[in-house]
Amino acid sequence: MNIKPIRNYDDLRAAFERLEAIFQAEAGTAEADEMEVLVTLIEVYESKHYPIHPATPIEAIKFCMDQQGLTARDLEPYIGASGRVSEVLNGKRGLSLSMIKRLHDGLRIPYESLLAGA
Repeated sequence: MNIKPIRNYDDLRAAFERLEAIFQAEAGTAEADEMEVLVTLIEVYESKHYPIHPATPIEAIKFCMDQQGLTARDLEPYIGASGRVSEVLNGKRGLSLSMIKRLHDGLRIPYESLLAGA
C-alpha cells in the first residue's frame, strides 16, 4: 500500500484511478484497507475544496415544486394567498413557523431544509 496525501487535482485523479482499480476488493484484504483509506482521503479533500452548502429554504421549496410538478398556486394551502406565495418565492418574505409546519406536513420538505439559515 503506497498512500500519500491528496494535495491537488492530479493527486485526486490518481486516487480515484486507484480506487476504481480496487473498488471490489474482498473484505479483510490489504486492498480493502487501502480502499477505505483512499475513500477517507478523497472525502476530506473534496469537502475542503468542493464544499456543498445546504440549500436555502426557498431552494428547497423550488426543488420540491420541480420534483412534484407543482405551481405557485399549489403552494397556497401551505403558505397563503398568491401574493404571499410570490413574496416567499422571491425572498421578500420569510417563512413563518406555521408555514414551515404546513410545508413539512403537506409536501414532506424536511424541517432542516426549511429552517436552514434561521
